[in-house]
Amino acid sequence: MNQFVNPDAPVMQFITKITNSVYLNILWFICCLPVFTAGASTTALFYVTLKIAANEEGNLTKAFFHSFKENFKQATKIWLVLLAAGIAMAFDGYIFYHMRFENIFWTIGTAIFLVALAAYAIVLMYIFPLLARFDNTIFAMFKNSVIIGMRFLLCTAIMAAIYFIMAFVVINIFTPAIIFGEGLCALLCSFLLSNILKACQEQTETLPADIQ
Repeated sequence: MNQFVNPDAPVMQFITKITNSVYLNILWFICCLPVFTAGASTTALFYVTLKIAANEEGNLTKAFFHSFKENFKQATKIWLVLLAAGIAMAFDGYIFYHMRFENIFWTIGTAIFLVALAAYAIVLMYIFPLLARFDNTIFAMFKNSVIIGMRFLLCTAIMAAIYFIMAFVVINIFTPAIIFGEGLCALLCSFLLSNILKACQEQTETLPADIQ
């Protein structure tokens, strides 16, 4: 019974982290409502969840809005680039789907599109955690997101699976699970990314010189 009373017990720590992820998910959602602020909101979310993963969390609200304000300008620029690229890729995907096998360029074009889509997904998963942890140029953030995502393919695959499972559960099984949404996904991904980002920080010689 003590494990459900003692705040330092593993069970209580686990429950606390899950509860925190729900609270952070609500903060993230509210701050994403203007749409153009989604980048800053996601960066702030990862800033806090990475701290939680490292057992360094303090005041969640204060930390969230500190990162939101500090990274707002750069995160917004990155998000607008990603949003524009995502719209363009959705349009291209629609065209490739409806023109399938109608000309000899379809196979080559589709292969290039799928490679670009994979790179886009990798950037989308890594760039905001990187921005939450490192100071760098926008170009370097994009470049390093792809490099790290390709280098740690297992982590990348697990992160993709986390987002896919969450989306599948919310859409097809239990819609109220959306209360966990991005907050829980970010927390789980932060546990995966914590050691990787720490290694990137400690062993910068194995990565591009841009990450310092």
